[in-house]
Amino acid sequence: MLPLQLSAYTATTCLGQGLDATRRALATGASGLGPCAFETVQLDTWIGQVPGVDAEPLPPPLAAYDCRNNRLARLGLEADGFAGQVRQAAARYGRERIGVFLGTSTAGILQTELAYRRRDPVSGALPPDLDYRGSHNAFSLAAFTRDYFGLQGMALSISTACSSSAKVFAAAARQLALGSIDAAIVGGVDSLCLTTLYGFASLELTSRQPCRPYDADRDGISIGEGAAFLLLERATAAPSGTVLLLGSGESSDAYHMSSPHPEGLGARQAMAAALAAAGLEARQIDYINLHGTATQANDAAEGKAVAALFGDRVPCSSSKGATGHTLGAAGAVEAVICALALEQGLLPGSPGSRALDPEIPIDYLLQARPGRLRHVLSNSFGFGGSNCSLIFGVAP
Repeated sequence: MLPLQLSAYTATTCLGQGLDATRRALATGASGLGPCAFETVQLDTWIGQVPGVDAEPLPPPLAAYDCRNNRLARLGLEADGFAGQVRQAAARYGRERIGVFLGTSTAGILQTELAYRRRDPVSGALPPDLDYRGSHNAFSLAAFTRDYFGLQGMALSISTACSSSAKVFAAAARQLALGSIDAAIVGGVDSLCLTTLYGFASLELTSRQPCRPYDADRDGISIGEGAAFLLLERATAAPSGTVLLLGSGESSDAYHMSSPHPEGLGARQAMAAALAAAGLEARQIDYINLHGTATQANDAAEGKAVAALFGDRVPCSSSKGATGHTLGAAGAVEAVICALALEQGLLPGSPGSRALDPEIPIDYLLQARPGRLRHVLSNSFGFGGSNCSLIFGVAP
């Protein structure tokens, strides 16, 4: 594929709003996880909650979209001057030439959960003020973002569980290659809700402590929330050092609804496809941001796939010990982390992990360290075997 320029990017997670908070955490090994105290949830687990999400409702012209997910989206869009960069792109290309490609797993489902508490006691009818289209509907996120900037181009939401906001890069790249658009807002937003927290707990996948990816004693995930956005444009004259999207690879092994292929078949296919799209060999990758959820099955399967393709020569880590697993937003959040790693010359560590699993033969980093990076790979693997790998680099 032709390289695409990351003209702007931003991330808001439990680490804080914007890139400065994320940079500090990556450099120091800080984590934003804390004991669960969300809404009425009673679970012995740790989560990554973004402060201040519900502090302000959306402005009146966008009131139909008001829900926690879109409030988090707005918080993310207004960080790091990202909104200004989008408006400048719209002025350059025209409002109809900016595409919107966003990933989410649950969108504004919390709004429906809250509405169920206010059902009519006789008929069971949901309250009339519940706007499904503007909240619970998965397309709500993309529609809100498009309307937030007054754009008129194509917009779509992708919901493939935890690979959602990685796959948006591939979707946007295809449209840019076709000439349908001249720039794309890509990213993802997922917010905390009762369905996610209780759902993962019912699968016995949540940990009672901060998650520990690739640790010998790992015992589950820490669910987080986040919003990450990037502006993609053709890299026709990218200045030296600009971060580029070089390749994407997708696969669907469909091994099991909630478990990965034990040998990491789909993961290996996605990584190989990303390398082919970028025109790179495995030896040219300098760092891998692993999917690394801290479940026994996921880390073992991904570790086998990485070892098969890269051996033990590529430094790897998972950032989920810092942010939690942001589910549909994870691909975009970790794409931003990869961009910062390239920008800063930093190999991120893995907060929370202590004693590495000796059965996984990869070069896993516990602590951050400086490094000369030219090409980095990011993995995002979803339920049902929906996999996506992305490769980023810097313009020479």
